[in-house]
Amino acid sequence: MKQDFSFSSILDNDFYKFTMQQGVVRLFPDAKAKYGFINRGNHVFPEGFATVLREAVDQMAKLKLSRQEKHFLQVTCPYLDAVYLDFLEGYRYNPEEVHIKQSGGTLEVNIEGNWYRTILWEVPLMSLICELYYRMTDLQRVPDEEVVSRTREKIENYKKLGVTVADFGTRRRHSYAVHRLVLQALSEFGQGSFIGTSNVHLAMLHNTKPIGTHAHEWFMFHAARYGFKMANAMGLEHWVDVYRGDLGIALSDTYTTEVFFSQFDKMFSKLFDGVRHDSGDPLEFADKVVAHYQKMGIDPRSKTIIFSDSLNYDKVAAIADYCRDKVGMSFGIGTSLTNDVGLTPMNIVIKMTAALPKDGAWTEVVKLSDEHGKYTGSKEVIALAKTLLSIH
Repeated sequence: MKQDFSFSSILDNDFYKFTMQQGVVRLFPDAKAKYGFINRGNHVFPEGFATVLREAVDQMAKLKLSRQEKHFLQVTCPYLDAVYLDFLEGYRYNPEEVHIKQSGGTLEVNIEGNWYRTILWEVPLMSLICELYYRMTDLQRVPDEEVVSRTREKIENYKKLGVTVADFGTRRRHSYAVHRLVLQALSEFGQGSFIGTSNVHLAMLHNTKPIGTHAHEWFMFHAARYGFKMANAMGLEHWVDVYRGDLGIALSDTYTTEVFFSQFDKMFSKLFDGVRHDSGDPLEFADKVVAHYQKMGIDPRSKTIIFSDSLNYDKVAAIADYCRDKVGMSFGIGTSLTNDVGLTPMNIVIKMTAALPKDGAWTEVVKLSDEHGKYTGSKEVIALAKTLLSIH
């Protein structure tokens, strides 16, 4: 079953992948990483899916940074230095790093290689899996006009709430075509509310800002390199070493918010512009953030929380009402923007599973979100991390 499908741009990826890649190239060029596909939604994949996915992955070896794309990054993202942009210009995906198997309706995808190379695979692979799944199961979405209409209604409602919104929907979008329609509608009707997208390619097409800093894997690697107790502090320290105050939103829930804030000292609290919420009760999180900044003698209203956990209008409205005049806020909205097409969105992730910092043996990594259902890693290493970090 031959499918005509391929990516059109190497920048069709989330911005934090490139910002982290620059950090890895500079600080950890010898590190290796492994990633694994997690089918949280227990989706059943059609016969031949692995073969079609393999063909699409192989096509990605042809992608390369164009002169126009490099110029966009030079102008828009001055903190991406010339050496890194030259590296990215020479970068090519290596499909041999991606291993794909299928047994019945079960799909297995694993990635392994140098971290500075493999770091770019996660988001486009998830996008591929979603789009090919909908194509091969012949599930029909709503027409283009309906996609635009739904998006327009959403952004106009967010505008009425007086909040700023960014698109974070690349990973689990219905398709590239739908994502383009969504961005067109957000750009056309979202003035005053829509502030950008995590997708660098679409940011360039719509002359808007690519948004993002780092992901859980940044701190997961630091746990493998420096131990669980030092992971947050060293991860933040190294981020500052690379970006010197730019890209100042810190992800807080790799090893629970409680552990994070115990290490988010006054220096980090002043230096970083704010924090990102990605699991657990958002209102409880807001209370913790406000209390933390007040404890540090910092006005919480001078800082920003980026909320990004499975948001829709009702959740955003409740959070905005609760946080208004207490702390700055903005919202990164994913699946409810890019996969609201009359079908059930896929519930899938790809996470780092192990790291080899330089010498020695592979070290398994875990994530301990504020929501137990988002834990990743083996029970044994999760238990070890909880013991070392005194998480109950």
